Parts: sequence; C-alpha cells; structure tokens
Amino acid sequence: MEFFKIDQQLTQSLLSALQEKECHLSAPDLAGVIEHIKEGVLSHYIHLLISHIENILDIEPALSEREILQKVARNVVGFLGAKAATLRIYDPFRERLTVFGSYPDWETDRKADISLEDTIAGEVIRTHRCYAVPDIEKEPKYSEEKRRKMVGKGARSMLAIPIALSSFSLKELDTEGVLQIYFEEKDKTFTLLETKIAETFARRVSHVIARKRILDLQEMNTVKDKIFEQIFLKIGRREGIKMKDLFNLVIPEVADIMRIQRCALFSVMDDRQNVVLEAGFPEEQHGIGKIFSVKEPYIDVLVNSRGPYGEFADEKIYPNYIHIHNPEKSRFLTPDLKAFLKQQQIHSVLYIPLKVENEVKYFLVFDAQSYHRRFSEEKIEIFTFLGKELMKGLRLEKMDDILHDFKNPAIAVSGFARRVRKYLEDGDYLGKREKIDQALEIIQQETARIQELGLTLYDEGRETVLDLSEILRQRFRINEEAVRELKRKNLRLEEKILEHPLPICGNALMVERVLDNLLNNASKAVPETGGELAIRSYREESWAVAEISNTGEIPAEDCNRFLQGEGKGRGLHITTRLVKRLGGRIELASRNGTTNFRIYLPLHEGKQAS
Repeated sequence: MEFFKIDQQLTQSLLSALQEKECHLSAPDLAGVIEHIKEGVLSHYIHLLISHIENILDIEPALSEREILQKVARNVVGFLGAKAATLRIYDPFRERLTVFGSYPDWETDRKADISLEDTIAGEVIRTHRCYAVPDIEKEPKYSEEKRRKMVGKGARSMLAIPIALSSFSLKELDTEGVLQIYFEEKDKTFTLLETKIAETFARRVSHVIARKRILDLQEMNTVKDKIFEQIFLKIGRREGIKMKDLFNLVIPEVADIMRIQRCALFSVMDDRQNVVLEAGFPEEQHGIGKIFSVKEPYIDVLVNSRGPYGEFADEKIYPNYIHIHNPEKSRFLTPDLKAFLKQQQIHSVLYIPLKVENEVKYFLVFDAQSYHRRFSEEKIEIFTFLGKELMKGLRLEKMDDILHDFKNPAIAVSGFARRVRKYLEDGDYLGKREKIDQALEIIQQETARIQELGLTLYDEGRETVLDLSEILRQRFRINEEAVRELKRKNLRLEEKILEHPLPICGNALMVERVLDNLLNNASKAVPETGGELAIRSYREESWAVAEISNTGEIPAEDCNRFLQGEGKGRGLHITTRLVKRLGGRIELASRNGTTNFRIYLPLHEGKQAS
C-alpha cells in the first residue's frame, strides 16, 4: 500500500514536470514516456545508488576507522562524479577538526587540523546543516592561498555535509565530523537530489563505524575476560602472587593489539618526586626496582598531567593516555632514551596513567616495533583495564611479601615472650632484671617492626643513614632466637668481624627485610646433620658488604636462578627486588661445602650512621 502511494506521487511529479516543459503528447504516449522514465532511468539510478550504499555497508569492519572512512570517500566520489571527498573529525580536547580520511589521498599536503572559527567545517559542526560552495574562488571563508591550492587540484565547487558517529560508552560523547565533497564544475548548482544523496552517504558512515565499534567492544570484552581469567587463576593458587609471573601470563593476551616488544609497570613513590619500576616483560630487559626521577619529561607529563591535550606532530596527549608515535623527534624523551629505543627498533610508545582517588599512582608503558599512528578508545580501555588489574596484583604481591616477612619477627617475639614468662615464674626478678629488660626491649622493637611492615602497603618509608653492620648484628640475633624456637639442633652460629661504622643510606625496614630473608634461607639450608651459620661485614671500594655464609652447597646450575629471585619460596624473590630498590647487588658463591651470599650496598660517606 505504501509503495502504491509512492508510485502515484512519482507519476504525478513526472507528469507535472513534462507539462511545465510544454510536452504535448497524447495521454497514451505521455503514460508511455512516464513509464519509460521510471523503468529505464529511475530504476537504473536507484539500483546504482543502492549498490554504492551496499558497498559502504560491506566495508570490512576489521579495517581501521581511517581506512573505513577513506573507502566511504571513494564511494561518494564514484557515485556523484566528484573530484574528491574528505572527512574531518572534531577533536573536543583541542577544539579543532582533524583530517581523518580522504579520496584521493590529499592528507599529505593539507593542514593536519583546522580551527572551528570562521571555517566552513566549523560552520557545519555548529549548525548541523549542509553548506554549499558553488564557486570556491568566490567563497569568503576560504583564504586566497587555499583558493589557489584547491583550484590547482581541479576543485572549483564544494558541498559540506554534517556526520555523526555514535558513541557506545556512557562516558563518551558522540563524535561529530564533516564530509566535504569537491567538484570540478564552476558555479555549480547543487540540486536537492545531490544534497539528499550526500546526506544518505553521510548517515551510512555512522552505520559502518557503529558496526566496527560493536565488534571492537566484543573483542575488548573477550580480551578483558582472558586477562581476568589469568589473574583470577593465578590469585587462586596457594603459592601467592609474583608480578613477574603475572606479567608473563597476561601480557601475551594483549600482544596482538599492538606488536608489543616490552611492557613495564611503574609506581609513583609517596614523595611524588620519584617512580619505581615494579615489573617488566620480558623481565631480563628491565631493571626491576630501579628508581627514576619525575623530572624526566615523559614521566612528568604523566604524573603531573596539565595539558594541553590533543594530537601533536610526534605524539598524542590525552588525560587517559600518551602515545608517542615518533620517538626520535618527541619532545618528551631524553636523548639517552631515544637512542635506546632506536637501538631496540621501537617506533611506538604508549603510556597509560593509572589513578587512585584522582591521583596518578602507577603507569604502564608499552613499547612496540610496529608503526602506530593511533589507538581506538576500545584498545586504550583494554590497556587501562589491564593496568588496574595489575595494580591489584601488585598490592597482593606486597601483602604476600609482608606476610612472608612477618614470620621470623613473630617467631622471635614469641620466643622472647616465653623467656620473660619463665624468668618471672622462677621468682628471681631482681637477679634476672637485666635479661628481662633486654627481652622486653626486643619484643617492643619487633612488634613495632611488624606494625611497620603492615604500613608498607600504604607508605614506602623514609631513607636515613644507617650502620649496615649494626643492622646485620641485630637481625642475626633475631634469627638466632627464631632458630632456637624452631628447635634446630647442631647449628653453630658465629658472628665474625663486623666493621663499624659501615654507613649506608636507605630505608631501614627494607635493609632488615633483606637480611632477615637471607638469614632465614641460610638457616634452612644447613643440613640436618649440622653445620655453621656465620656473618661478617666490611668495605670493598665504594660498597658496604654484608656477608652471610652457611654450610651446604647450591648446585652450580641453580646459582644464577637463585640470583634472579627464582627460588622455591618468596624470600629470594623479595630480596632481589629490595636490593635493587636500595641501589645494590647480590653475589653468590657456593663451593667446598659452603654457600656465601654477599649484599653490596652503596657506602654513604660524610655522615654518621644512625
């Protein structure tokens, strides 16, 4: 019924048009002419229009949005017999329009972006109406230079059509843009039919991009599920979380999005003056535990994001990511970093800031050898989701580490508490007063230390000048009590020469945790048949050295693995990370029935250790 009405309207329109042209034909001839126009001309034209629309709708959604829009431009040019077509997208951060697709490819010699002010594209964005330019040489919104350039390309008239690309996120606004169609004809009269067809093509742009974004959302949710599954499975295992293992599990899940060669997770220290490299993939290419200054330009722009935002010559700066697509010329990278990226053949670097209570606390870095000009919002969201899950993993790793490091102080406190109770039960308070005071002092120190360990989840602690020898002696004493409580027999403890003072600068709790873990491991490594556990300290060039030795050998093939923190337990894993944070290194020698661990920390000359 609806089609019959349309056919009647079309017949009446053709009849009126022929009468206006004073076409005097008999009624049967007139009916024949009208039928021929409808069947021989209009049907062919409509079929051609539908074919071009279908070509647009059939554009492969796996292509990038830029490639999709280029294909749309090509179809518009082909159907309307135009000279060229370009699509510009509005960037709300910079309040400018960016060339996003064109046919033929005019992007190389056109401005990368234009202002909304006093431009045709800006007028279309503001009014959401078409804008026709019959003669480019007479258009007041074109500069003299642009007129010459467009005429030189053979474009003498233009029609601009508004387009809208729907957003599928409640946080995002719809994307607006302009389809500009250029014609060779001068003083062109744009018919209503041409305008309506151009608007139809513009609306099909939204359909194609919407389909692509739906598929991107599906892909994004699939990747998110894989990331979540890997992290959930890892968290569910009893051995606890290690970030290096977590990275090895989840980074391959996003490797297809950009050909990732390297990925790193940094945390911002409490003073917000430095950042720490917490984890990296692959691990051997990263200095885990290394500290970098926030004054580095690329770190400063991440941690203290101030804008301006938008697309620039060599990078894109937005609140939720920074993408450096030309590392060699980027203003944010230092010469040393540029040289390193060039050596590694890295052509694209992506930074994702991760916020806690609106403050950047962590950030992810992705290095890729592929050339990437841009990333979709969906892919940025995947990277952000990954970062937030890794943040949770990092917190869980710290919790696991703290629970592990509670053990020796807790055992020692329990032992000293029992000793005090025994002294009191014996009744000779005054004769044992000195020993009771010593035991109570250790209990007070160690319970305070356990509290400090818990607080390290929220606070890195401050650095002070310390005496490494004195800390080693204290931890050796605590370990001795833990060994006694565990009823280890045939274990001889020997305190060899400790050089005093042996000043270092660092966080006291970190140094204590390193020594506790090594002493605990060394105690366990002594064979059941018996042996010795000994300590000593000394200077070696610019280093303060703490040495812990025990009876028992480590197989040669396992030594390097142990130095990488890959022992069965968490102790060596914790120790290697903390030593790097302290700017030191570990050496291991195992021969002739004895194993020696040596911790090298930078000497701090000029000040008295506390």
